[in-house]
Amino acid sequence: MSKPNILLITSDQQHYNTIGAFNSEITTPNLDRLVKEGTVFNRAYCPNPTCTPSRSSMITGLYPSQHGAWALGTKLSEEVPTVGDYFQESNYRTALIGKAHFQPLKSTEEYSSFESYPVLQDLDFWKEYNGPFYGFEHIELARNHTNEAHVGQHYALWLEEKGCKNWRDFYLPPTGNMDPTISYKWDIPEEYHYNSWIAERTNHLLSQYHEQDENFFLWASFFDPHPPYLVPEPWDNMYNSEKLTLPEIVPGEHKNNPPHFQMTQEENPDFSRYVETGIGNIGFRSHTFVTKAEAKRNMAVYYGMISMMDKYIGKILDKLDELGMANNTIVVFTSDHGHFFGQHGLHDKGAFHYEDLIKIPFIVRYPGKVPKGVVNNAMVSLVDLAPTFLGLTDIPIPHQMTGINQSDVWFGMKEKCRDHIICEYRTQPTMVHLKTYVDERYKLTVYYNNYYGELYDLLEDPNELCNLWEHVEYRELREKLLFKYIWAELGKESMSMPRITGA
Repeated sequence: MSKPNILLITSDQQHYNTIGAFNSEITTPNLDRLVKEGTVFNRAYCPNPTCTPSRSSMITGLYPSQHGAWALGTKLSEEVPTVGDYFQESNYRTALIGKAHFQPLKSTEEYSSFESYPVLQDLDFWKEYNGPFYGFEHIELARNHTNEAHVGQHYALWLEEKGCKNWRDFYLPPTGNMDPTISYKWDIPEEYHYNSWIAERTNHLLSQYHEQDENFFLWASFFDPHPPYLVPEPWDNMYNSEKLTLPEIVPGEHKNNPPHFQMTQEENPDFSRYVETGIGNIGFRSHTFVTKAEAKRNMAVYYGMISMMDKYIGKILDKLDELGMANNTIVVFTSDHGHFFGQHGLHDKGAFHYEDLIKIPFIVRYPGKVPKGVVNNAMVSLVDLAPTFLGLTDIPIPHQMTGINQSDVWFGMKEKCRDHIICEYRTQPTMVHLKTYVDERYKLTVYYNNYYGELYDLLEDPNELCNLWEHVEYRELREKLLFKYIWAELGKESMSMPRITGA
């Protein structure tokens, strides 16, 4: 087998500083193992801090404003080429196990969705359907985070095959029977948790590819630590919340910020302006009325969810070793976006482009090719994954991909391939719509149809406490960064058709 395999392992909504190798308050021995055996990119970013847009960018090499799945509730068109399509053309096997989320929970006549009701829970349908799906010839999907009522698809089938006939008792009504007041401790036995399902099914495919001596692009897509904060024992009590360092707001830090920041701190905020905008993950209220005690407990269980997931990531890494495939498999671990658990007084996610939300953990391991035990400061974006995977496997990179091939940076042969990051967020075209430009030192955020914005000096103010947007002495810098942002936008225009003549 001359070409390398690709194993992409992702978490969901994981803060970049939740790996034990860099944070002594959390335990992640298997991610630490990847850290020791590979390169960590500590300036990795998502192109959008929500699931559908960011995940769609991973497989298309396009920004959300380009591939069309620009927000939660949108759909990635099946007509958009994906990295899996190009791998299949080059005789790679392609598979996705776990979370997809390229489509919304609601289906319409014009925009049908495999990930919506009622097909989501039509188990007879999923018994017969394993792909194709966005370039993946084989899929095994689920949609729920912890005990959400969205449970179904291949995961529910697996639960029944495992003899867990009462699986509905662990999920919320109307699909399940679980008491909705239960929090933190999830009574589902660990053997039936979706972490166990993802690891088992991923390892099954690895064995199959090994037996058949086939190259593969395989995505093991975990659901945790995305809220709700819920995990089986003993993971729910693995961390003492009183011993964790809880991030908290600095009094007055939002006084110079755009108005939706300030509203997160009001006792009785008027949400009428934002009621339909979805600024927060589950509405703007997700950032309000969280007590300090709740935030501590949330953080402890969030850490427990990561540690449990780490155990099952280890099972996948062990299988690679057992099969003798580790040396010829490029392993990438990352997340689709970050998370707030108190930073800046915020919780969950939304229209806030702080580093906590748009930076992500990012580790690459390829024995003998990617330097091991290295922390690299080069900027990386999830939009770079698709072209880099193709570059690493000597597959031509299509002209329409606007991400950058980072192969030389991953191999340690080049210091950097990009000098900036662009991150997008919008709910409706004329409502909450912002874009952020990040270079090696500064971060600039602009808001559609508004003159306010954000400007941070990440070197002098790494915690982003002082918005310099209106500071007189920074106006020249702001203007320069605005031009750099415009140039970056021009530079990321998709060149879907190469120019081959002058006219």
